[in-house]
Amino acid sequence: MHGKQLVKKFAIDLDQLDQLTGEAMGAVDLSEFDEALDSTVGDITPHQIVKGKVLRVLDDGTVVVDVRYKSEGRIPLDEFDDPDAVKPGAEIETLVEAIYDEEGYISLSKRKADRIRGWEQVIETHKEGDVVEGIAQRKIKGGLLVDIGVPVFLPASQVNIRRTGDIGDWIGKEIKARIIKIDEDRMNIVISRRKLIEEERETLKKQLLSEIEEGQVRKGVVKNIADFGVFVDLGGLDGLLHITDMSWGRINHPSEMVAIDDEVEVKVLKIDRDRERIALGMKQKQASPWESIDTKYPVGSRVTGEVVNLMSYGAFVKLEDGVEGLVHISEMSWTKRVNHPSEVVQVGDKVEVVVLEINTEKQEISLGMKQTAVNPWDMVSDNYPPGTIIRGRVRNLTNYGAFIELQEGIDGLLHITDMSWTKKITHPSEVVKKGEEVECVVLSVDQDKKRIALGLKQLQADPWATDIPARYHIGDSVPGVVTKITNFGVFVELESGLEGLLHVSELADHKVENPEEVVKSGQRVEVRIIKIDPDERKIGLTLIQTHFDGEQDSATDAASTMREPEAAPFSALAGQLKDLGERVSKREAEAASSEDAPKPEGDGES
Repeated sequence: MHGKQLVKKFAIDLDQLDQLTGEAMGAVDLSEFDEALDSTVGDITPHQIVKGKVLRVLDDGTVVVDVRYKSEGRIPLDEFDDPDAVKPGAEIETLVEAIYDEEGYISLSKRKADRIRGWEQVIETHKEGDVVEGIAQRKIKGGLLVDIGVPVFLPASQVNIRRTGDIGDWIGKEIKARIIKIDEDRMNIVISRRKLIEEERETLKKQLLSEIEEGQVRKGVVKNIADFGVFVDLGGLDGLLHITDMSWGRINHPSEMVAIDDEVEVKVLKIDRDRERIALGMKQKQASPWESIDTKYPVGSRVTGEVVNLMSYGAFVKLEDGVEGLVHISEMSWTKRVNHPSEVVQVGDKVEVVVLEINTEKQEISLGMKQTAVNPWDMVSDNYPPGTIIRGRVRNLTNYGAFIELQEGIDGLLHITDMSWTKKITHPSEVVKKGEEVECVVLSVDQDKKRIALGLKQLQADPWATDIPARYHIGDSVPGVVTKITNFGVFVELESGLEGLLHVSELADHKVENPEEVVKSGQRVEVRIIKIDPDERKIGLTLIQTHFDGEQDSATDAASTMREPEAAPFSALAGQLKDLGERVSKREAEAASSEDAPKPEGDGES
């Protein structure tokens, strides 16, 4: 190698070199070779860009380059943009990374040399604010690396006006952006595509606002979809296409009609130039189906529709696209108690309805389902005339009576006053139970108010008409049992189902604050009848004597079995009983001398 370079230096032909003898070669001074060699190579240092010529490509992927130095340079083949185009003789620029004289080679980098040259060119030809174009190469932390001659950084926030889902979709695409920062010390450039778009949109926005008018039909591109509507880019400014203005029919979400980047045709509904807001519509391009609604669906007409939505208060039925009516739960059945429309219909059902009312201004139609069938209440008078004996199930109990189901959806009321001729009923559960089947008689039917009155006691003859007045008379002494105590008196059962009132004033000669001071519930008593009123079904009583369970037959017999000191209390009791007997005799005499018995004080009924 050195010999050949020396030959070149002194222009000695190879043919002449072959004729030299060993003696001649030995006579040559070696110092001359060194001087000649030094004069053929340049002064190369690390981090220097030098020119070189490709000598060959080795099998291991190393490119050998002559950089006019005593050692050859080596570059990895993958640093070339097109490895197949690397041929011997090609001239290139490369960066000296390190010199290894002892190993006899130089480590070179073409990629770094290209970047330095590209950086120098970019710096010479561009400044902050300039527009550049390049290809997105790859994703790096926080953004993209874009090649504009040198790799530059495009932050993810600056890729677009709206945040994109995956910036990796831009890899391999050409990007036009504006330089927003140059850092020469770090050889770093930051670019922004968003800023360039915003500048362009500002220009387009001014032009759009000067041209656009309400009522115009314009084309735009869907840029964003929300639950409440769609944002459409009209060219510099987005307009809002609300979900209610997308279709005359029902849609649950805007994505049912459009997708991102779709081109759509919309009508300008309203413009707010001060706030730079535009309201758009799609359905307004066609005539509203409500314009001739009275003609198509007159009140009283029967139509078939599809159930499209259920609410707690009713079902919405679609008659045609854009026309829906409400069937309220009260209009679903004549007889069935509908708590929720799902008990009757489901979404998707085809139903027949009757148009009940139309409000064109509010775009509302009231529909009815029960009106397509015969109202069973129209037949109640014929099916259940007064006097009819029916059998039904107790559906519900209230404080005032029991509801008896005669047929599905039709109930009759059995009031507590119609449960017994003689017994005072405080709650219907004393006579009937929920779910029980009972036999009643129809008393009356009010078809307008949809009411049927039933009676239980009317199945039997009224004992107050003949039986009770015949068996009970004023002045009779009868036994009884205390059934209920109230603040105004005591109810005494004279026989099964028959009670009389022992008014508080008839319990004792003196005023009694609490009837329980004299009698207890369930206690046996002896009473005298002082009043009988068949019309009001009342019997008035006065107290003669109270009975105690387990008492001795005679206070005298009891006293005789005891020692004298123990008999004193019973002597007192005997005196009390004597006084009570005298008062009763006095009242009997007064009753006998009077044609009508005295009326008890206070309220009461039996």
